[in-house]
Amino acid sequence: MIGRVFRPMVTAVVLIAAWQALVWGTGVPRFILPDPAWVAVALYERAGTIGFHALFTIGEILGGLALGIVLGAVTALTLSYFRPARRWLMPVLVFSQAIPVFALAPLLVLWMGYGMASKIAMATLIIYFPVTSAFFDGLRRTEPGWLDLARTMGGSRWSTLLRIRLPAALPAFASGLRVATAVAPIGAVVGEWVGASAGLGYLMLHANGRMQVDLMFAALLTLAVISVALYFAVDALLRRALPWQPDKNPNDERD
Repeated sequence: MIGRVFRPMVTAVVLIAAWQALVWGTGVPRFILPDPAWVAVALYERAGTIGFHALFTIGEILGGLALGIVLGAVTALTLSYFRPARRWLMPVLVFSQAIPVFALAPLLVLWMGYGMASKIAMATLIIYFPVTSAFFDGLRRTEPGWLDLARTMGGSRWSTLLRIRLPAALPAFASGLRVATAVAPIGAVVGEWVGASAGLGYLMLHANGRMQVDLMFAALLTLAVISVALYFAVDALLRRALPWQPDKNPNDERD
């Protein structure tokens, strides 16, 4: 447990030290790569502005996560239990991944405006497929012996789903959710880059256009912290929600 707390801190210190060493060693100008102290000053002096825009980005990420998880779970259940839907929807899902999702960002902004709706939609599109694919795979890979036993005991389709198939598929669903959490900020920020009036992506573009490199890096650092914190929070919740799936590595348990 102690290792899980201090390892990220040590990693952060090492990365900052490497960043500072790179600035000192190369003598790169500040307007190309500012040093950590300059970025820290920008974080302190513009904390209110950064916090205001961070709230918008967090809302977009959480909204996209919620919508993408619900839509992905419903789609996976539909594909698993209705074969006609599987024949029609599966090719559409595969084909949709051939289209670069980022290319849809201008269309979403055009259709939904510069507010949070288009950014939530962008995050949802990125999250949707990993959740659907992982959950559907978990439902398909339920142990056949368990299903045979349920039929022998007279279990209904509904009870089999709730008591056997869903619990068996939850670890796969959790894996898809972890991937979705990691990529959700990408959708929100790309949407802000295309067109927005608030958000960390908007702040980064605004600062870049005015050569405020320290503010741009401060916004980028804030986004990284939000993304990492969100991932670890979701991971911790999933560990608590799935106690029957312990870590396989005994070294992790000793930590």
